[in-house]
Amino acid sequence: QVQLVESGGGLVQTGGSLRLSCEASTTTFGINTVGWYRQAPEKDRESVARITGGYITTYADSVKGRFTISRDNTKNMVYLQMNNLKPEDTAVYYCLLIQLDGQPLWGQGIQVTVSS
Repeated sequence: QVQLVESGGGLVQTGGSLRLSCEASTTTFGINTVGWYRQAPEKDRESVARITGGYITTYADSVKGRFTISRDNTKNMVYLQMNNLKPEDTAVYYCLLIQLDGQPLWGQGIQVTVSS
């Protein structure tokens, strides 16, 4: 069964940086679209960034220029480098993998807190 395991969250001050990592246990990782979503308290889950198997990236407008998504297919890893963090980036961040049948697979979520 495919699993996603996130790491790298934590507490950081405004303007600081964090890097989230997500490891996927799948043999098809190289062709899966993967990405990151986040959910702040009392808000809907929103897309942050995605990267396709062809390395095409998309970002939410709110994070463009500050966040960078990348992948390492040799390690089945996807990363989210977050710079110039703001209090409004505080949320639980979820790793996402789109399976070959189109169904999404979610990680367990990891907390990111940005203090003002």
